[in-house]
Amino acid sequence: MHFTKIFIFLTLSMVIGFFGCDKERKAEAPTEEQITKNLVPPKAGVKGPAFLVELSDLKVVTTVNIASKEIVGTPSLKGRIKITNKSKDVLDIQAVTLEYLDEAGKSIPYKSEEKIVKIYPFWKAIKPEEITEGSLDTTIPGKAIKEKSLRKIEVNLVYVPSPLKRETLTLSEKVE
Repeated sequence: MHFTKIFIFLTLSMVIGFFGCDKERKAEAPTEEQITKNLVPPKAGVKGPAFLVELSDLKVVTTVNIASKEIVGTPSLKGRIKITNKSKDVLDIQAVTLEYLDEAGKSIPYKSEEKIVKIYPFWKAIKPEEITEGSLDTTIPGKAIKEKSLRKIEVNLVYVPSPLKRETLTLSEKVE
């Protein structure tokens, strides 16, 4: 009786082992790979009358078809951004916009199928001499990378100066 149970258990285990395992599954080789290239120079700064913007660790990340070596999708620009308020007022930062320029100073256009993210929302009010930092992750036209036509990146800081001051009003009346 005990031997029969062991025999049934072994038989069931072998059946599950043979039929439970499907045919060998071949792992497909990846068709795309991600390539990261550092911008030269990887750090840049722009000084305006009210602010200082510094970009650092700038990298372009592209996805490339391994077989054809063509860029797949829209490349992205990644890095760090640091903004310093150099004015005497509070600056209400709305966004940072980037424009990619070729050697002639003309804007490099995106292709119709490319995803366009030229504005990086920031939404932060910073006091005089205050510094705010964050990461930068936007897109860059494939043409700028493929044809190596990128010569400049124009950085625009969209902000609202806040010369408004808060005041307190005290009412001396009683509420009865």
